[in-house]
Amino acid sequence: MAYLFTSESVSEGHPDKVADQISDALIDNFLAFDKESKVACETLVTTGQVILAGEVKSTTYLDVQKIARDTINKIGYTKGEYMFDGNSCGVLSAIHEQSDDINRGVDRASKEQQGAGDQGMMFGYATNETENFMPLALDLSHRILIELAELRRENKDITYLRPDSKSQVTIEYSDDNIPQRIDAIVISTQHDDFGDDDTMLAKIRKDIVDILIPRVAAKLPEGIQALFNSDIKYHINPTGKFVIGGPHGDTGLTGRKIIVDTYGGKGAHGGGAFSGKDPSKVDRSAAYATRHIAKNLVAAGVADEVLVQVSYAIGVVEPMGIFINTYGTCPFNLTDGEIATIVSKIFDMRPFAIEERLKLRAPIYSETAAYGHMGRVNETVTKTFNQPNGESITLDVELFTWEKLDYVDKVKAAFSL
Repeated sequence: MAYLFTSESVSEGHPDKVADQISDALIDNFLAFDKESKVACETLVTTGQVILAGEVKSTTYLDVQKIARDTINKIGYTKGEYMFDGNSCGVLSAIHEQSDDINRGVDRASKEQQGAGDQGMMFGYATNETENFMPLALDLSHRILIELAELRRENKDITYLRPDSKSQVTIEYSDDNIPQRIDAIVISTQHDDFGDDDTMLAKIRKDIVDILIPRVAAKLPEGIQALFNSDIKYHINPTGKFVIGGPHGDTGLTGRKIIVDTYGGKGAHGGGAFSGKDPSKVDRSAAYATRHIAKNLVAAGVADEVLVQVSYAIGVVEPMGIFINTYGTCPFNLTDGEIATIVSKIFDMRPFAIEERLKLRAPIYSETAAYGHMGRVNETVTKTFNQPNGESITLDVELFTWEKLDYVDKVKAAFSL
């Protein structure tokens, strides 16, 4: 029997994502000037206020207030009428030095023996239902909001948009797990107050259906475009009005959108957030590493769908174990346990090995903090960072290294494919 599956996304202007982006901007600045920095920083945003807290071990000094303000302005909170803007909000820092009790389990005389920064389990997932090996409902949810943000910044076809927004897509699947059609799309977007409620809602609905959705569909492969049809149920700003939003409408915190950040409810999640954590925290680095494994396994043809779990004890270098679930989609006669044994020989999952393989001790994290950490484009960009003393540094950094298909040949060789 056919079934429905739903995933959601939130925009860069959503208060929780504002908090994530500030936390990751701090990570990037610390790593730019001291790649050995150990950082765990949390951000809270609310009406006219930003609060930074956490633990840092680093040789560099940063103007954390300026970094927070620059991040907020870049997102688009630049007007006093939003009741939260980068130039006028208060920024309170309660960041302090990292506990030696935590650090002693991580730093070792030999970097190869670096222990895990925390205990826990991390999951990676991949499916061949999209070109980027991501679940379709989440991929479309992200794309809708990315395009909506483009329209906001262009300020031409739609001129009333504000930074906060959410999306949700429901896909109908066949019995054999093939996407058949888009059943429903939910979009809530913050907007200027430009008329009576009915007039505003009618205008927003028309612009979303006639301008936004066609722009999204036009950038998709033909097979995915075919899932869009005139029978889609649209729920546009279902409450009827969304003028008050962002941190003024809802307090934001780092790490509250972990399903948006990963696979939209497909696969599994270990519970650990990513943003604000340097790569010694396996909540982040091992989640990227398991995505890298899952994507390369699916691309190599080991299975159509793969879930990978790894787990750690704090301060211990070797993982507790690797678990693989192919959901019965492996085309040859190997059990998931046998696949896991082979995978453990291909991929070194010690924390330092992950950092080295995926080039994680670089300022690459601001780009991850909105529109998902997985399924993104691997590319090299140039970034410049500035310190309060006037020192600046320009670096070429490779983003989203865990999305590379650089282990496909090794996987094929190991599985004799």
